[in-house]
Amino acid sequence: MFSKACEYGIKAAIFIAVNSSENKRVTPKEISKEIDSPQAFTAKILQALVRHGVVNSVRGAHGGFEMDRNKIATTKLSQIVYAIDGDNIYKGCGLGLHTCNENHPCPVHDKFKVVREELKDMLEHTTLEQLALDIKSGVSFLKI
Repeated sequence: MFSKACEYGIKAAIFIAVNSSENKRVTPKEISKEIDSPQAFTAKILQALVRHGVVNSVRGAHGGFEMDRNKIATTKLSQIVYAIDGDNIYKGCGLGLHTCNENHPCPVHDKFKVVREELKDMLEHTTLEQLALDIKSGVSFLKI
């Protein structure tokens, strides 16, 4: 459902949020290792997250990526998805057809429309803070 870049972007943002809540910055190398992503690909994803204001980049010897605590509490997953993939996830056909709409539906159009609406609701109502707290408490994991 998400592109690989978007999956990595969500995992990177969660990892940065967890560390930022403990007043730690993380390097691209640490992020890449934690989310099991190639370092160059991770760097491009992080650039997109910085450009869209999701995370902050600090240069220098003690630099890295971080998030303000207020931003952790208010950043929704939908913002990360938009930063990486745009809004295509809300428009795409469930079967990948180029022309699929109410007037010319694919076989799964109506059922997939419900899935897309539920996904949009989840992305717009889930914050990084909620996910970071689950990681910190051991309820969920980024890496097995």
